[in-house]
Amino acid sequence: MVDERISKLAKILVEHSTKVKKGDLVVINGDTVAEPLVKEVYRLCLLKGAYPAVHLSLPGMAHTYYKYANDDQLARFPEVAMFEAKKADVFINIHGDMNTRELSSIDPGRIATRGKVVRPISDVRMKKRWVGCDYPTNALAMEAEMSYEEYENWFYDACNVDYVAMKKRNQKLTDLLNKSSEVRIVSKNTDLTLSIKGMTAENRPGQYNVPDGEVFTAPEKFKVNGHIEFSYPAIRGGNEVDGIYVEFKNGKVVKATAKKNEKFLHAMLKMDEGSCYIGELGIGVNYSIDRYTKNLLFDEKIGGTIHLAFGMAYDECVVKNKANGNKSALHWDIVKDLRQDGKIFVDGKLVQKNGKFLI
Repeated sequence: MVDERISKLAKILVEHSTKVKKGDLVVINGDTVAEPLVKEVYRLCLLKGAYPAVHLSLPGMAHTYYKYANDDQLARFPEVAMFEAKKADVFINIHGDMNTRELSSIDPGRIATRGKVVRPISDVRMKKRWVGCDYPTNALAMEAEMSYEEYENWFYDACNVDYVAMKKRNQKLTDLLNKSSEVRIVSKNTDLTLSIKGMTAENRPGQYNVPDGEVFTAPEKFKVNGHIEFSYPAIRGGNEVDGIYVEFKNGKVVKATAKKNEKFLHAMLKMDEGSCYIGELGIGVNYSIDRYTKNLLFDEKIGGTIHLAFGMAYDECVVKNKANGNKSALHWDIVKDLRQDGKIFVDGKLVQKNGKFLI
């Protein structure tokens, strides 16, 4: 008997997020620990008349790759993966972390190198119907400082929400950003102004991420000025960077410090020409997610927070203003909590105070 929470989540992924239909070629990528959800997604795809293929990853494979792959292997473009990306209609990715710090001992330069090599495949996949989702594990529960049972209940409460109602609730904010020119973020050790003139804001209720709950846009590349102190550690490839403070001038990072793993922060910001510019401003609007868990899929959606992404701007945000959109192999979201002393101004008008909207 399948847990009804898993059945509900699988239905969201197949029917709401990716809208799988008869004849679709569906690629389901998952970790072995997520077997119950992978199997349920697979079953629903078959019932839809689709043609699903499943790729499972074993624990520790990423670490093995980055530890033992030589330079030629790191630089080798995966032609088979590109062929699949071009042929498939839908990608459903289900992650079940058994060790969230698996890559913490790996040279970040190797991870950055591989990221640039496989970027064209990501570009193709992102033009298809796709969704990414996690599966609850003990490792994630430990990071969130919860028991597994507590985390599992919290996880499904955050994921299995009414995304249709969420979309309606956040359309007013989306419409406001779409007709505005400037956003200012003010909080402790933070005063940052971003131009969003000519950019497009997106209201995302469960289409590409589950859980979901954010309204995001892209700033003009050269029109981000000020400073920000991020509230929470940023984790990438198992590397935790904490106490991040960044200053911007004309869009570019001119100063970046961290209390922990500053070297890794600098390596990411030097990945390519665009990695030291901002590609996304996101506003978290999922108030079912009420705590930081060291899992970005959840943390960037916390109601009452904002996040900035260093690097790539999403095409849909810069469709009207492509000249000012940022290009990069990096897209790294870092979260700022505004629930205690934060304010968001849009074109000079206060629209959110201490995490609560005033519109």
